[in-house]
Amino acid sequence: MDLGISLPTFGRQADPEAIVRVAQAAERAGLGAVWAGERLLRPAEAALAGTDQTMELPDTNALAYDPLETLAYVAAKTSTIRLGTSVLGTLFHNPVVLAKRLATLDRLSGGRAMIGLGQGWMQQEFDAAGVSAKRRGAGFEEHLAAMRACWGPDPVRFEGRFYSIPESQIGPKPTGLTLLAGAGAPAAIERAARLGLGLTVVVFAWDGLRQAAEAYGKGQGPLVAHVNGSITERPLDERMPLTGSAEQVAEDLAKARALGVDHVFWNPFDGDPDEMVERIRELNTH
Repeated sequence: MDLGISLPTFGRQADPEAIVRVAQAAERAGLGAVWAGERLLRPAEAALAGTDQTMELPDTNALAYDPLETLAYVAAKTSTIRLGTSVLGTLFHNPVVLAKRLATLDRLSGGRAMIGLGQGWMQQEFDAAGVSAKRRGAGFEEHLAAMRACWGPDPVRFEGRFYSIPESQIGPKPTGLTLLAGAGAPAAIERAARLGLGLTVVVFAWDGLRQAAEAYGKGQGPLVAHVNGSITERPLDERMPLTGSAEQVAEDLAKARALGVDHVFWNPFDGDPDEMVERIRELNTH
C-alpha cells in the first residue's frame, strides 16, 4: 500500500505555483500519487439528482481548476509520481472527447494517469452539461464502452443507445491508463468490479470501507481510499478513520491494508498541503 495527497486545486489555495510545489514535494517524499477532483460549478443550493434534497457546498467549490489540464501541467513538472482524478463526472463529457483527453494525458505522462470516473450527483451540473441525470447507470456503462472502443484498434465504430461513433481512426491510444470507479453504493461497487475498473471510495466510517472492500472482492484494479481530512499534530478523541495523529493514522493504515486497500490519499481541504506532505512522508517511511 502506498500513500498520496490531493493537490491544492480548490478554493483560496488553488494556485499554479502551489500545485507544482506540492506535486514535486510529494514526488521527492516518495508518495505514490497526487490527485485532483472535478467541480463544474457551485450553485446557491446543490440539489441531489433525482431527489428533493439540497445542500450547501463549501466555499472552496466556487473555484476549482480543471483536473485533466492540471494533471497535464503537473506531468510536465514531475517524473514518476502517479496522477489521479477522484473523480471526473464522466457523463458531463462526450466520450470521444474524453477518451482523447485521457489518452493524451496517459501518453504525455508516460502511463502515470489513474482516472477515477464518477456518474455525477448534482442536478445543476447535469443541467449545465445538457445531460439527463437519468443516464446514470446504463449511460455510464455505455460511456465507458464508447471510450474503450476509441482506445481499441482502428477503425473504431460504436453504436449505442446514447452514443454513436462513425467508423473512424481515433488516436492516440493509451498505453498505461488505469481506470477507477468512484462508487459507494453496493450496486455501483459491484458494477465497477464487473466492468474491470479499480475502485475509489470516500471514507467516512470503517463499516463503509469494509463493506466496499467486501462488495468489490477481488476486482481487477486498485482499491483506493479517499480521506477528506488531515493528519494532525495531536491525537483526536472524535475522528473519522485515517485522520488524527500520526500514531492514530498508522494504526488505521494497518487496518486499511488488512481490508485490501492499495492506496490511501488525503484531501486536507483548507489545511496546509505542504505540511501534510511532510506528515504523509513520515508515515510512508515507517
